[in-house]
Amino acid sequence: QNVSQPLTLPTGTTIHPRASVGLAVCPLDADDTETLFRNADMALYAAKKRGRNGFQRYKPEMGRLQHLRQELEDDLSVAIARNELELHYQPQMDIRRGEVAGFEALLRWNRKGVQVAPTDFISIAEETGLIVPIGDWAIREACRTAMQDLGGSCISVNVSARQFHGSHLVQSVAAALAESGLPASRLELEITESVLIDDDDVATRVLDALRELGVRVALDDFGTGYSSLSYLTRFAFDTIKIDRSFVQAEDEKTWHVIRSVLGMSDGLGISVVAEGVETIEQLNRLAGEGCFLVQGFLVSQPVSAAEAVKFTRPGGWMTPLAYQIA
Repeated sequence: QNVSQPLTLPTGTTIHPRASVGLAVCPLDADDTETLFRNADMALYAAKKRGRNGFQRYKPEMGRLQHLRQELEDDLSVAIARNELELHYQPQMDIRRGEVAGFEALLRWNRKGVQVAPTDFISIAEETGLIVPIGDWAIREACRTAMQDLGGSCISVNVSARQFHGSHLVQSVAAALAESGLPASRLELEITESVLIDDDDVATRVLDALRELGVRVALDDFGTGYSSLSYLTRFAFDTIKIDRSFVQAEDEKTWHVIRSVLGMSDGLGISVVAEGVETIEQLNRLAGEGCFLVQGFLVSQPVSAAEAVKFTRPGGWMTPLAYQIA
């Protein structure tokens, strides 16, 4: 049977399984069981890193890469204690008003004085469970910064599936709000479709509890999953974030999809933020379609808290080209 054949759960949700395979051959790659399985496991990790849903044959250099990964994991486990983690903030702009609408908090790791790319450590954090304490820290830090430095701006924080399905996300959020004094309405948690796939009942309970706190919830990377439209009918979202792959597309079919999403969201009373806006042409096209909340390098790359403060001041943001809506 095809591993990727869609499966329909008793709840009615359809899931699309994927599989990754690591391959090690005896006696070419090892001549004892323990080493053979260890090498196959390293090959499996390499297959996942390449994008999952594929296979990878063991190569001798994988041992060296595994050693480097273990060093990263060991250092990441003490990164909070060493004060090596920080948040950078990417502004989300309301181009109709010409002012900042909020910020997305993005995690950065300054490992022993050297910046580690998020793509190199976020997956390790998720696989090891370190994402839970790191995610808790990120929520507390984002709330503290928003309250102390970012005026009345809202702050968005990404929540991983492992955090979401843990036992204390709601308590962690409540504690961060109480500690910082930040009004719950100024905090938005961003989740992806993968958070919702595993268990609808759990997702509903957690989302309901977060909404009882007054926290906003955004569906991130909209359009990249399988069942996004059905999620909009089952869960109450405050914001949809259109994935950058849609915004940066040049074909008319994709823009028809964006236009449909905007119309649907307007009918449901959901805000829409377009991610990955990098050119003035994309900005103008989005505005022409009625999308006025944007985020991307055209506005600003993620910046430190000290730099983010400037966006909250009058005249603190100016588009590279004078932009006006007729």
